[in-house]
Amino acid sequence: MENEKSITVAFTGHRTYQGEAEVELKQQLEALYERGFRRFLTGMAWGFDLAAGVAVVELKKRYADVELVAVEPYLNFRMRFKGEDLALYDRVRDAADEVVQVCQSGSMQAYFRRNDYLTDNASIIVAWWNWLPKSGTEYTVKRARKRGLEVINLFPTIMPELF
Repeated sequence: MENEKSITVAFTGHRTYQGEAEVELKQQLEALYERGFRRFLTGMAWGFDLAAGVAVVELKKRYADVELVAVEPYLNFRMRFKGEDLALYDRVRDAADEVVQVCQSGSMQAYFRRNDYLTDNASIIVAWWNWLPKSGTEYTVKRARKRGLEVINLFPTIMPELF
């Protein structure tokens, strides 16, 4: 598993993401592929997670050695989705090479365990973090940094890092 971790990228971001960094995300995926990263983990939440998953699905069409892992916080997580978000969810999950469900049932703890899984199984985190506190994205970014992971934040800001 440690060998996989060295070629693995995980995504974390806000559910309010509306495609603002679509071009940057695709460019970053190409750059990461060039650096040797082949395995990509998405937390499957609407917003940035699914957008990143879709971008990896597109990357998989160009490179046969790209792997996508759908990391769901709990069984039946799909039931939380409707409309366009459900279609994106199904597209990403159907294209995934592996599906991981970290908990049996839904709870706040399930989301934290999902985020822990992302940071424990990747060496780089690509984020869409708007610097607001008390979010799952903040938790994941801070945990990744404490663990010494590289964090690439695609959110456009001039705010300095405070930690």
